[in-house]
Amino acid sequence: MGKFTAILLIFFAFSSVSAEVKTGIQGAVEWDTMQMKAEVSICLASAGLKLPAGRIQGESYLSEAYLELIRYGILDLQADSSSTIGDLVNRGDFSLQEIEALALKANSIPPSLSKDMQQLSSLYTIPLSGISSSLMRHNRPSRIIYTLNPVSAARFSGIVIIASESLPIHGMRSAALPIPCLFPKIWDSDMNLIYERSMVETRDSMIVRYSPPQGIFQNNPTGLSKELREVVGDRPLRIFAQGVFGINPTDLIIDRNDAMLIISSEENRRLLSEGRVAVILDESVLRYDINGK
Repeated sequence: MGKFTAILLIFFAFSSVSAEVKTGIQGAVEWDTMQMKAEVSICLASAGLKLPAGRIQGESYLSEAYLELIRYGILDLQADSSSTIGDLVNRGDFSLQEIEALALKANSIPPSLSKDMQQLSSLYTIPLSGISSSLMRHNRPSRIIYTLNPVSAARFSGIVIIASESLPIHGMRSAALPIPCLFPKIWDSDMNLIYERSMVETRDSMIVRYSPPQGIFQNNPTGLSKELREVVGDRPLRIFAQGVFGINPTDLIIDRNDAMLIISSEENRRLLSEGRVAVILDESVLRYDINGK
């Protein structure tokens, strides 16, 4: 059963807005701000509604349209290198009820009328951290890899991995531009797993913070944006990714020597368990549009 089947299942399970009512959605997934934003609208005339008497019914239709349309955006989110949220639904790892619960937690502004008084619309924002949190299933964090031959390493306040250019794909004679997902993995050049979601203690935030390159070229002593400093502090370890791995190029490979700086001390290993990791990606991959009717 493919992704399209999962979409149909959700549509028929939850659709309640009349087929004659014209609806639309415009928005975007913004990985750098960690938000899914959408403006949902309905045509009042197509719903047979006239103002002012039909305002309340119109707002009800709008809420129903939002729940129908935003699911497409949630289903298409890349969860990890091999799976979208839709794939997880197909496998039974995520439920239709959980998707609706995520949609209902969106922040929204009160509905408003278009200038021609023909459309009713509202803006909705879903934090990606909420979706990530819903998929964190472990009760206690996995043990982070350590080394019996530690190297001398400074005590860092966080980890910044720069992966803003095309990188070699492990095991292939080609390269790809790394892309974001909810749960990227980090490997060293010997293909030891350094970081993944089960190693993180907290569930209430993303396991990495994504940023475009300008986030590390700010006019301040650290060079970091305010958003990055909140995650990685003022003295982060800065690493250039060496390659990508996975069915989709979401997982990063770092040099073994850089990995040793992280795993050689308890303090630096704790940066992983606390999710103090930022990934710098090309600006073009950090946003994509959600459109539909």
